[in-house]
Amino acid sequence: MVGASRHAGPANGPVPRVIRRCLMSRRLSTILVIEDDAPIRRGVVDTLRFAGFHVVEAADGVRGLALALENTVDLVLLDVMMPGMDGFAVLKSIRAAHPSLPVIMVTARGAEDDRVRGLRGGADDYVAKPFSAMELLARVEAVLRRSPARPMTVALLRTASGTIDLQRREIRLSDGGREELSEREGAVLSYLAGCRDRVVDRKELLQNVWGLDPRGLETRTVDMQIARLREKLGTDAEGVIATVRGKGYKLADGIKVEGPGTP
Repeated sequence: MVGASRHAGPANGPVPRVIRRCLMSRRLSTILVIEDDAPIRRGVVDTLRFAGFHVVEAADGVRGLALALENTVDLVLLDVMMPGMDGFAVLKSIRAAHPSLPVIMVTARGAEDDRVRGLRGGADDYVAKPFSAMELLARVEAVLRRSPARPMTVALLRTASGTIDLQRREIRLSDGGREELSEREGAVLSYLAGCRDRVVDRKELLQNVWGLDPRGLETRTVDMQIARLREKLGTDAEGVIATVRGKGYKLADGIKVEGPGTP
């Protein structure tokens, strides 16, 4: 069992084949494990790596929060009971900085109050110690599967010199000028706007906008699409799509985002 006070990684039994198959599409996902108990942390990290995830780890809440804020991660596994900064304090800070980042709380079995408090505080799910590798991976995959729908649907972007109507795929400038967006250009902007609290790397865009498996794929498709988008945006270009060197792209700060039906 993972989550018991001893090493419990893949050496205690192979990850079930059905779980390994369902994780194939998530092999590029990065998971942050924040757990102060070293044997438990080692078991969780080994299990996730064996399943194909990239894993970063922290032994306390302060370091874990720093990693969550400094790195692009897809999910956080967060222990509740830690000395100093506990899991609830870490969750609160993560939610303030990254409202859409998925978080699974790790609680003691029977600690109903902790589970309720975590869920009300913004956690996406919880897993109670001790837990099996199969349960852990199933919960991780379920949360990751739901996470693309979490960012709000964006209908309109207001920029310094006009608006971008994502539903009509049209740029409307304050001087009366208009530019039409292709379906792909609209999809790229919509995805960046829906993930506006974080950086989106090229592989994620290829996977979620183009529907391609980016593993081993060397292409400048994303960069060329961004360049064409910036040409249409004109003087607004850098103020709408920001490049984060070495990481990817994000919606620039200061852009007003409106959902469907916003007055």
